Amino acid sequence: MSARPRLAVLLAAVTAFAAVLVPGASAHTAPKVPRTAVLDGTRLQQTRIRLDHGDPRLRAALGDLTARADAWLDQGPWTVVDKPRPAPGGDVHDYLSQAPYWWPTQPRTADNPWGCPYEQRDGQRNPEVDTGTDRQDVEKVFDSTYDLALAWYYTGRKQYAQKAAQVLRTWFLDPATRMNPELDHGQFIPCRYDGRAIGIIDFSQSYTGVLDAIAVLNTGAPGWSEADRSGMHDWNVAFRTWLTDGSFGKEEGAAENNHGTFYDMQLAALAYATGDEALARRTVLDARARRIDPQIAADGSQPQELARTRSWHYSTFDLVAYTRLAAIGRHVGVDLWSYRGPEDQSLVKAVDFLLPASTGAAAWPYPELEFHRYAASDVVHAAADAGDARARKAVRLLEAPPGGDLWALRPAAEQLDSIAG
Repeated sequence: MSARPRLAVLLAAVTAFAAVLVPGASAHTAPKVPRTAVLDGTRLQQTRIRLDHGDPRLRAALGDLTARADAWLDQGPWTVVDKPRPAPGGDVHDYLSQAPYWWPTQPRTADNPWGCPYEQRDGQRNPEVDTGTDRQDVEKVFDSTYDLALAWYYTGRKQYAQKAAQVLRTWFLDPATRMNPELDHGQFIPCRYDGRAIGIIDFSQSYTGVLDAIAVLNTGAPGWSEADRSGMHDWNVAFRTWLTDGSFGKEEGAAENNHGTFYDMQLAALAYATGDEALARRTVLDARARRIDPQIAADGSQPQELARTRSWHYSTFDLVAYTRLAAIGRHVGVDLWSYRGPEDQSLVKAVDFLLPASTGAAAWPYPELEFHRYAASDVVHAAADAGDARARKAVRLLEAPPGGDLWALRPAAEQLDSIAG
């Protein structure tokens, strides 16, 4: 037998063996590495291969993920154009949300339909903000596309990818239903402001999940076309430009608390996702002196967040932004976890500050209207993955969030006790 036929027989044997080892596998179906901004694409690929080989340690997490994805299949799609009234200015394609901690002080009348003036009650969410605006729907867009794209990547079930594509097209791309790529009317306060810079956090706290969902779909998802891919790229470039050049973006970028951290994280992710790696790298590098030094104390506490009525929530919330920013830094050659400030401040210390309460070893001694121990689980996972020995020991003591611990399948911190604000 010549060398060529022998080679053909060998390749056929390898393919047949792979098909037995991994049902449905063939020589050309190895999962692609998605160019994700926060998630580690290579790690996703390795996890997918482990799942294909039937790794029992991932079975429970996959069941939790697919249960979430299944629940989205008969929901949506959602659009900014179907709210009861448009944002100030009258364009139905403009995003609108209302400040969550502001409440009316007067009875509503024909002459004062909002009950103005409004007053702030920090940490107390006004239920009216969940009706009549886009806030609830956009959260569903973010969460559903993330869950569905990951569920498709790990299972290959086309209905997940097709649903994610439908949700994204409806909210961002279809001319009849698309959202304008700006946030001029985020967190408005009736009778006071038509929109505020801090409304940017409506997107920055979760939009990186959409960027990663798009990157996952870009690996060849059924129902996700080149036109969809190009359209989302253009939308993200326009949104990034609005963030960097507009007055609201500049104001939010100057914020000295979690709003500034989330702005940096969102900008770095958008820059990386749209091909401007220099901007992404510069943003992560600048966060060392601009964010970590003034926001994290020598003992690892975050004084501005401890001053809030939801001090546990906001301490974990700010670290969600930091740990995602550190993940983006990994893609552009910046190790944010190893940084030490002039008073030895660091992300490791900030996470370690939460370990006694996150493991149940001690009560949280600061103000908190609604303590959920599991809120810190993801940031502890992130620190453990980054090499923090104390966090590694703490992982087995963490409280799983509602819906299960998905860290093994989506190793990027989420705000697990999410409240908008």
